[in-house]
Amino acid sequence: MMDETACANSLKSRLQGRVALITGASQGIGLALARALAREGCELAITARNPSRIEQAGKELAQETARVLASACDVTKTSEVDSLCASVQQEFGRLDILINNAGISHPIAPVERLEPEMWERVLATNLTGMFLVTRRSLPLMRAGASIVNNLSVRGVFAGEAAYCASKHGALALTNTLREELRARKIRVIALMAGPTNTEIWNQFWPDAPRANMMAPETVAAAVVAALLLPSNSSLDELIINPTTGML
Repeated sequence: MMDETACANSLKSRLQGRVALITGASQGIGLALARALAREGCELAITARNPSRIEQAGKELAQETARVLASACDVTKTSEVDSLCASVQQEFGRLDILINNAGISHPIAPVERLEPEMWERVLATNLTGMFLVTRRSLPLMRAGASIVNNLSVRGVFAGEAAYCASKHGALALTNTLREELRARKIRVIALMAGPTNTEIWNQFWPDAPRANMMAPETVAAAVVAALLLPSNSSLDELIINPTTGML
């Protein structure tokens, strides 16, 4: 019979001791992902723009895993991204999982009434921010590492031109990264989740039927399952939809 130590070792997750960086991790899908990875034994670097929220998330997650680095960062600012990744390097020395989750939307408006400042803000967060964090994180990643980019299963949404454009651009960036990193054996996954019950709906549809949406924990569970696939497997797109067909 297997002794207790051997049994415990056999039950350890393949993510045990891995280092994961998650952006937009103070709430919603990002926080659910951080909790799920902590339960798998990952050490975490989490970030979001709101200092008090990310500090609170860090305190919670510190109860679940060995090490948590919680740091406020605006992913649209190169200097802040550089500082964040330097802290990750100093604290952990490497990065095994990068989850680009930070994202925003905007109030519904047709293109002719969409303010240029809002267009720029959404593109800067959802697309340029993903580029900046990935660019700075790649020197910390080695063969066997994974990148998960949180995109959107819905490609066209009237009145959401900036959001849709940013997600289409992020998909193109994700597909390009996959080709560039294939030889380095770094897996790149496009996460495309359907309607999920998070605060982003407050930005453009406060009365959205949240009861019909998926929970952030459902998305997080699917991502963990994808990360647990054998390293010689390929999963280019992770598409998750609620069963209600609500949108």
